[in-house]
Amino acid sequence: MNAVDRSIPATEVGHLARAVLDAVGQVVVGKREALELVLAGILAGGHVLLEDLPGLGKTLTARSFAQALGLDFRRLQFTPDLLPADVTGSFLYDQRSGDFSFRAGPVFTNLLLADEINRTPPKTQSALLEAMQEKQVSVEGVTYRLDEPFHVLATANPIEYEGTYPLPEAQLDRFLLRVSFGYPQREEEWDVLRRRMARRREEAEIPAVVDAGTLRSMQAALEDVVVEDSVGRYIVDLTAATREHPSVLVGASPRGSLALLLLARVRAVFAGRDYVVPEDVKGVAAPALAHRITLRPEMWLRRVDPSFVVGEVLEQTPAPASGALPSHAAGRLGR
Repeated sequence: MNAVDRSIPATEVGHLARAVLDAVGQVVVGKREALELVLAGILAGGHVLLEDLPGLGKTLTARSFAQALGLDFRRLQFTPDLLPADVTGSFLYDQRSGDFSFRAGPVFTNLLLADEINRTPPKTQSALLEAMQEKQVSVEGVTYRLDEPFHVLATANPIEYEGTYPLPEAQLDRFLLRVSFGYPQREEEWDVLRRRMARRREEAEIPAVVDAGTLRSMQAALEDVVVEDSVGRYIVDLTAATREHPSVLVGASPRGSLALLLLARVRAVFAGRDYVVPEDVKGVAAPALAHRITLRPEMWLRRVDPSFVVGEVLEQTPAPASGALPSHAAGRLGR
């Protein structure tokens, strides 16, 4: 498969995505639903926050997706003494030429694993978040564009706060969705051990299923996925309802509506459709909206979780009837 972008129909994206998930699933065992969400975030053109306890496969997931998608991969361990230049790069003096030359930082890659992003000071966090939003970095007044595709998978420990710098809500909003893996079932954990013994080494290699050019084409094909007005308004109603919930201090911004739209399109393609139904929106509502909600202080004492609020919003917000397949989508799928 060459690196030249080619036109891909939306329905073919689902076949390629399943092949990628099957490849990653050979290494990351028993987490198909979480893996689908991570891939959905990448296909939707966004960045993913992996928030979970250590040792549950976050780093392995990032490396495996980079291999299966044929992307250049770099891992950056965030520490309290990390500087913005350690992320973006800096100018170094070249004694031979007598001039300064730019040395690119690890952010110049296709898939960056920002490991333990909450362990570095806000100034360094901002350097990465600027690159995530603008797809460029500015150093000493000079702007450098990042290669496409560019995606960040950031990890954070949700329970260990000593010596950390939690991301403020405005920066959390930059992540398209937040994903947690959770502990595996016992049979799944034994499967991890069995596969480790079978390959007789620590590292697991995954053959590339697609390449960077094909990934860009898959992302472009999602623009052809149809979203009916009734479904689009349902997306807006859900996001607006988070702002009106009695437990919420600050609800999801319009960026949350956009995240729902983009991720619902991907979920539709995973299901073999080139049109979105309300169930697609419901399936991504919690990962797309929960991290964008700020609860009232007293809610934390009651152990109310933002995901619980999203669940209540889904129950209380009327969804449009799925109805028959849209006529303009039926023609394409019937071919």
